[in-house]
Amino acid sequence: MSKQMKPESLMMSYGYKPELSEGAVKCPIFQTSTFVFKNAEEGKAFFEVAYGHRNLHEGEELGLIYSRINNPNFEILEDRLALWDKAEDCAVFESGMSAITTVLFEFLKPGDLLLFSNPVYGGTDHFIRHVLPKFGIQLAEFRAGQSKDEIIQIVEATGLADKLALVYIETPANPTNDLIDISLSKEIASYFANKNNSEIPLAVDNTYMGPLWQHPLEHGADLVLYSATKYIGGHSDVIAGACLGSNKLMARVKALRTFLGNMASPNTAWLLLRSLETLKIRMDTQAANAEKVAAFLSAHPKVEKVYYLGNITENDGEQFHIRNKQCLSNGAMISFDIKGGEKEAFLFLNGLKLIKLAVSLGSTESLAQHPASMTHVDVDEELKALLGITPKMIRLSVGVEHYEDIIYDMSQALDNISI
Repeated sequence: MSKQMKPESLMMSYGYKPELSEGAVKCPIFQTSTFVFKNAEEGKAFFEVAYGHRNLHEGEELGLIYSRINNPNFEILEDRLALWDKAEDCAVFESGMSAITTVLFEFLKPGDLLLFSNPVYGGTDHFIRHVLPKFGIQLAEFRAGQSKDEIIQIVEATGLADKLALVYIETPANPTNDLIDISLSKEIASYFANKNNSEIPLAVDNTYMGPLWQHPLEHGADLVLYSATKYIGGHSDVIAGACLGSNKLMARVKALRTFLGNMASPNTAWLLLRSLETLKIRMDTQAANAEKVAAFLSAHPKVEKVYYLGNITENDGEQFHIRNKQCLSNGAMISFDIKGGEKEAFLFLNGLKLIKLAVSLGSTESLAQHPASMTHVDVDEELKALLGITPKMIRLSVGVEHYEDIIYDMSQALDNISI
């Protein structure tokens, strides 16, 4: 019996056959729009499967048709990404928002109810609140810390509990690092599914933890979503997204992706294949750096509060138990409140020299930004205040630089602030 290798080892070769590409060690970029069939019968067979007219026969594989449907680069990428989450199937997209919006459109229809957690990434928040209602989709929302009974009551209070069709959560939440209990969210979805005699999938945006630090499918999630731009890409040079789950659900996601035409390009997939080879090394370094940076910030007199998973203690109650249950690392995302307000936050951000003032996260370089006026500017002001996304909050994505240099840069930038 052969040894089952770890994902970080399989990232170098899994799913790729060099003999099919002139013996090239690395997968080439298949920069082609279409593929030649051996004969008309083969073309017919491929299209029957691709358009759902029949299932694959035992031992049959879907052949290459057209790069809007399939392409060797993103097929190999999908195979490798699925290893981290132990998913049956994966679909890659041209952006994280493409993955999110495709899932929302596939599993929601006019008249349905969506239950979602707060806060979520600003782009997701905008799409849910401003786009979905245009299609007759109703909304119900909850926050970290609310009990199962409270959330069930929120759904029932809408008068549309029998229309609940999807539960969508983001954990840890951007930018507060609030944790949502994945298994509890699944219990809520199952409660209404049993009551309504329907299927209600649970979708989890796992971007903040990447494929290494949290595995939502193991805790009851049905679909896992990523902005692959972040840790998976990891070099601030590609925009991409991914969705993973069961063969049954992913068949639906991939079918809609085909007709929306928002799949990843061969070049995007090739860049992500390259990045997967160093994913664990990068993320391990980022997590180790973040621990030291968080300790520095927690002790600094000009910092009021630090939002970091490693700072959660038993005194934080349920958040402590959720972290220990579903998180394999404290991650590399830190938000913190500077003493003062927007003026002091901007003085800090403008004083950085090594750390880049830019949105996004999970890349090799450290990035800092101001959520209230940047990524979450479109979130309702009252909701931002309720969630703690205030003008004094700064979000930091810790990179792979030497931690002493990251801390030095933050220290000298904090010197610009008078308290």
